[in-house]
Amino acid sequence: MPDAIHEPVDQPRESRYWLTTADGVGIDAVLRRGDQARTEAVILANGFTGTYRSPHTSAIAETLLPVGDVMTFDFRGHHGSGGRSTVGNEEIHDLEAVAVRLRELGYTSIAVVGFSMGAAVAVRHAAIYGGVTAVVSVSGPSRWYYRGTRRMRLLHLGIGRTAGRFVLRTFRKVRVTDREWDSRPAEPREIAGELSPTPLLVVHGEADTYFPVSHATAIHDAAREPRELWIVPGMGHAERAVTPELGLRLRDWLSERIVRED
Repeated sequence: MPDAIHEPVDQPRESRYWLTTADGVGIDAVLRRGDQARTEAVILANGFTGTYRSPHTSAIAETLLPVGDVMTFDFRGHHGSGGRSTVGNEEIHDLEAVAVRLRELGYTSIAVVGFSMGAAVAVRHAAIYGGVTAVVSVSGPSRWYYRGTRRMRLLHLGIGRTAGRFVLRTFRKVRVTDREWDSRPAEPREIAGELSPTPLLVVHGEADTYFPVSHATAIHDAAREPRELWIVPGMGHAERAVTPELGLRLRDWLSERIVRED
């Protein structure tokens, strides 16, 4: 008969939070903690239709846990969060609500890793709000209204038409506003230069079917030092494209830049 007694397996401690943004939207968030108290944290900002419940996001969070405790959340209009998605505009308030809660919990060094829409939000948030230690933009767009690929043309149909929004709401649990932006927010390529001295890492896949590599180079070229650009051969788009090897590279990059308190 096999031994039924096993050593306990250490699992990250998870705490769920309901946050409220400056404009009154409720945000569903989860904080993963390591075994010991620390003051370093990483925020993961998903792409459009993404969720902290995704196995891809969970795998990235687990990989980055040695760097600091990891807060994942759903943007407005996504899954359990309130409100409606504005597809990258008002979402900077969602990210700031997460950062504020982390500071209230005692975290003093906070890095942000954003994917696709979340990457654009991360760049804009750091430039407008500040207060973060480092920013990683993965598969991010450099400009709005891009329709140069088939996937982006389909996405614009989805968010711009009643039938498309119905499909997103029904099958992807994403509620998109039917209102156009009152005014165009600054594009990532226009505002990236305002991040300095916050370190910026731009990561993009050569096989990205949403945004070509030119988006990554535009953001990197617009930024000031310290900045870094990784163009990854064979990599696709956003969270799903982050391999274990790339996750470890991201972990190492963050660990060299996040501020640790003894």
